[in-house]
Amino acid sequence: MYILIADSGSTKCEWCLLQGGKKKKFETQGISPYFLNSTQIQHILKSELSPAIENHKIDRVFFYGTGCAGPKNKSIVRVALKRVFLKADILVDHDLMGAARALCGEKKGIAAILGTGSNSCYFDGRKIVKNSPGLGYVLGDEGSGAYLGKKILQYYLYGIFDKGLKEKFEAEYDSSSLKILEHVYKMPYPNRYLASFTVFLAENRGHYMIENIVEEGINDFFFIHLARYKQSRNCLVHFVGGVAFAFRDVLKELCHEYKLEIGQIMRKPMDGLILYHNK
Repeated sequence: MYILIADSGSTKCEWCLLQGGKKKKFETQGISPYFLNSTQIQHILKSELSPAIENHKIDRVFFYGTGCAGPKNKSIVRVALKRVFLKADILVDHDLMGAARALCGEKKGIAAILGTGSNSCYFDGRKIVKNSPGLGYVLGDEGSGAYLGKKILQYYLYGIFDKGLKEKFEAEYDSSSLKILEHVYKMPYPNRYLASFTVFLAENRGHYMIENIVEEGINDFFFIHLARYKQSRNCLVHFVGGVAFAFRDVLKELCHEYKLEIGQIMRKPMDGLILYHNK
C-alpha cells in the first residue's frame, strides 16, 4: 500500500510517500485554498508532485494544510486531489489537526504551533475538542515569528535598541523606516516579513533586550492561550514550529513556571505524521 502525506503552508508543501518501511520526502510549492482554486491546485499536483512519486498507485492521501478548516476550503483541495488520485481514499484536514496527530499520536494532549503564526488546541486522542481562537498576526498570533518580529521592529524604530544592537541590525537589514513600513503596510505577506526577523533574535541570544523580547512574547502565548486550557494541568503540552524549536529552552522554563508538563518539541510535524499513519 502506498500512502501519501502532505503538510502544507501557503508557501511550501512537504510531502512523504510511504510504502511499508520505506519513505521518500519531497516538496512542492504551497497549496492553500485561500489563494488557489481546484484547477490551479490540480496543475501543481500534476507538474510538481506526479514526477516525484514516479507513477506509483496511491492508495491513501492524508493532506493537512493551512486554510483547510472549513468544509468549502476542504472541498477545493479534495476535488483537486481526487482528479489526480482517482482511486485513492483522501482525507483533507486543517494543519492544526496535523500538528495534534504528529505531537500527541493517539493520546490526549495540548498541541501548540509556534511558527510564522501561532495556534493551539486540546486533542483528546481522536479529535480537537477545544481550540483557543486565533486572531491573526494583526490582533493575535502571540509567541509567533510575526509577533516577535513586530517587537524587534518596534525596538529598532522607537530607538530602544542600544548602540551595539542597532549597529548589528543596520548591518544585516535594509533599515530604512520607509522601507520597513512599506513592507508591513503595502507589500504582500507582511506576516512572513515580520517573522523573518526572528533570525536576528536567534543570532543575538544572551543580550538582555533580545531575551526580553523572546521571553515576553512567548509568555504572552502561555498566559493568553495555554494557561486557559483546564486540561493543560492533566496532560502533556507539546510544541511544533520553527520558533518553538529555536527557543525550546524558553518553552521549558515557562512550562516550569506555569507548572505544565512539557512533551515533544518538533521543528516540523512530518516525522510525527509518518509515525501516526505508518501503522
